[in-house]
Amino acid sequence: MNTKSQLERLAEGDPFVQWLGASLDRAEPGEVSLTMPIREDHISFNGTCHGGVLFSLADTAFGLASNSHGIVAVGIHTDMAFCAPVKVGDTVVAEAAEISRSKRVGTYRVLLSKQDGTTVAVFTGTVHRTERHHEKS
Repeated sequence: MNTKSQLERLAEGDPFVQWLGASLDRAEPGEVSLTMPIREDHISFNGTCHGGVLFSLADTAFGLASNSHGIVAVGIHTDMAFCAPVKVGDTVVAEAAEISRSKRVGTYRVLLSKQDGTTVAVFTGTVHRTERHHEKS
């Protein structure tokens, strides 16, 4: 099974990812790109996209990228800085890239940007890599 089909299976099996409306555009070992249109139900009381929605998109990209090697990886630390507001009708792209990976630990960076290229947020996450492999279907 190739990396993209493996990660599509993981994302499609996650009801929260389905609710977000994120779609997997690209998947390589250690790297993914997701796209998500911003809907009315993503908007906070301040009139912009809820930080939790953006964090969830970044966390999804992080989770998929870190699990792209077929080994179960679980987040142990994350950090996110918000750079620009996002509104209904915007499309946000989350691009995750592996920074480092050892037998037990991996570190990833996710850049979120709007359709015009404006950086929306920067996310960094670290995972613990287990000894378990993802089941193949």
